[in-house]
Amino acid sequence: LPADESGGYIARTVAETAGPEELATDIAYLRHLWGEIRQRAAASHAPALLHCDLNLAQRVLRDLVTRETTRVVLDSRENFQKLSAFAHGYMPQVADLLAHYTGERPLFDLHGVEEEIQKALARRVDLKSGGYLIMDQTEAMTTIDVNTGGFVGLRNFDDTIFKTNLEAAQTIARQLRLRNLGGIIIVDFIDMENEEHRAAVLAEFNKALARDHTRISVNGFTTLGLVEMTRKRTRESLAHILCELCPICGGRGEMKTAQTMCYEILRELLREARQFSAREFRILAAPVVVNLFLDEESQSLAMLSDFIGKPVSLHAETGYTQEQFDIVLL
Repeated sequence: LPADESGGYIARTVAETAGPEELATDIAYLRHLWGEIRQRAAASHAPALLHCDLNLAQRVLRDLVTRETTRVVLDSRENFQKLSAFAHGYMPQVADLLAHYTGERPLFDLHGVEEEIQKALARRVDLKSGGYLIMDQTEAMTTIDVNTGGFVGLRNFDDTIFKTNLEAAQTIARQLRLRNLGGIIIVDFIDMENEEHRAAVLAEFNKALARDHTRISVNGFTTLGLVEMTRKRTRESLAHILCELCPICGGRGEMKTAQTMCYEILRELLREARQFSAREFRILAAPVVVNLFLDEESQSLAMLSDFIGKPVSLHAETGYTQEQFDIVLL
């Protein structure tokens, strides 16, 4: 600190991997901010707002723009002017990176951002070679499975596996950054018997991960052929920010088949018939389930109707999900 200033700075865990230039930039920003807060405090009468958190665009400029950033494009003149004023006041080193886009085509369409978001949320990630990744995010960990798909090597199957794993190593590193996946991550590369191939894939993986600014720890191949790694959690993953649990499957990612639902309804109908006395039972279910009752499962429904000694009618509810049904006593 300069001689005329007192106080200090709190370095959080994320500063462990930060370089001197990044720390100096943050300190300069905080000093300038604190100076403005003190000026407002001296010139204001309570109650008064001295400082509020930065908006989204300002936080992006402060937290995500690095020396590797070549340009920051905005399609709103108002936001461009506000961000330019913020940059000149607090981050003059990035002010020249700001650019105002005035074209007719939407900015996200121009750079394919929507498509990249969809890819970053998909469970399957296709590789250029024809292979693909399957990425599953759970509460405890993230698992990534590498598959050859339709890719066939030029020489032999070992060559196919090696080339696919090399491409997968680069793609996985990029997907971890895009999805902001943290915690324990298990990568199941395709099994390689050649030790040189295993070492080359691991080296390529570490090289690709070196571009990540988040703290990462990578272990070698386990006895089961898996690569275990950890990536520090900095914020919620992309999927947790942009998505919510499916109201239909409740996060399972699967639905019971229409045939499964037919048998579930028949069991519930038997329970209802034994518990309640009714003139008739009416099944309210999704059209696909009702259609199955009218076709393949018509005999099962007729046999149950004879067994309980009561007529059973069907009604298709277009608003019902495949797993939703009701039994009405008439």
